Amino acid sequence: MDQGSAETGAATGGVKILLRLEGLTLFLGMVMLYWAWDGSWLVFALLFFVPDLSFLAYLADAKFGALVYNAAHSYMAPVALLTLGFGLASPLTLSIALIWLAHIGIDRALGYGLKYAAGFGFTHLGRIGRQTDA
Repeated sequence: MDQGSAETGAATGGVKILLRLEGLTLFLGMVMLYWAWDGSWLVFALLFFVPDLSFLAYLADAKFGALVYNAAHSYMAPVALLTLGFGLASPLTLSIALIWLAHIGIDRALGYGLKYAAGFGFTHLGRIGRQTDA
């Protein structure tokens, strides 16, 4: 295990690959469901990057930024919304949930994991961003 992974508990090796493939599977699955649902692609395009507004919380500090980013990039809220959308037969609620989950999926597939308070570049999928030698 590399030093960065030991400090942050980041996934490595086959586990990291599996987690990224899960993200890709989630993204593709949600896009296919959205297509089958016949959702508006304009709405999809407008809402797809909304979870990334959570980056703004990093303006306060890294700990608060990680908390807000992780809340917006965890499966819990969009899965609850998906369940609510099905339960209430609410097309808009369902569409938002599918888009939100697709966003999380592509982020995970690209290696953007949940954040540690050590800073934006420290994720459960490993370090992201430019690495500098100490």
